Amino acid sequence: MQTSSGSKLDFGRVALLLVLLGVGWYFWDSPAVWPLKLLVVMVHESGHALATLLAGGAVDRITLAANESGACLAHLPTGMMAQVAVYSAGYVGSALAGAFLLLATFRFRLRRLVLVAACLGLAVMGVLYAGDGFTLAFCMGTALVLGLAAKYLPDGGVDMLNLFLAAFTALYAAFELRSDLWNGATRSVSDASLLADLTPVPSWAWASLWSLVSLVLLGLFARWSLRAARPEGLGYSLTSGRR
Repeated sequence: MQTSSGSKLDFGRVALLLVLLGVGWYFWDSPAVWPLKLLVVMVHESGHALATLLAGGAVDRITLAANESGACLAHLPTGMMAQVAVYSAGYVGSALAGAFLLLATFRFRLRRLVLVAACLGLAVMGVLYAGDGFTLAFCMGTALVLGLAAKYLPDGGVDMLNLFLAAFTALYAAFELRSDLWNGATRSVSDASLLADLTPVPSWAWASLWSLVSLVLLGLFARWSLRAARPEGLGYSLTSGRR
């Protein structure tokens, strides 16, 4: 299969991504993926925090809960557009994280640097903004796991881990849309609800818009990242033909 630029997609990686999406979807409600859900929630809340700081606001604290909820408490910047950007940053922040994870790992061969950056980012966010002991413990514990993975996993293992994290991020966007549209309790306290209070646009439209943008971003970055190249990490490619 060729992209519009004429390069071929690596069928091995594409197939593996689809398998990982299926695995994540099937085990979504399993306790085994609970830490991954909390990780993506932390990325979501970090998106709010970074947008707040960039827009001139101030972050008070970030909290995570065992029920997979999270909150970023901050002094918002003035101006409606700045606040829309802050409220929207959670939706697209996790998608951008997954997209850049794919790009850095498979296009630029920065597989270990990606995990090191995630390790340091979690540790910094935990130390600076964790609002309780559970959030701090999760950030520091997950940072340790990612740091050890970056140091000790073989290249193929790092590629697999990064690909799975990117796949899980895509699933998070899809399931967040489902919750915001159909779960009344979730919808009433969601970012989409906050955006609806701030603008004339209803919450379902905001949820649909940002989930669509998130999935499109992930799709575009995945298409760019999974072009065929000499696979140094996963060690195989199912593409054929002359190079």
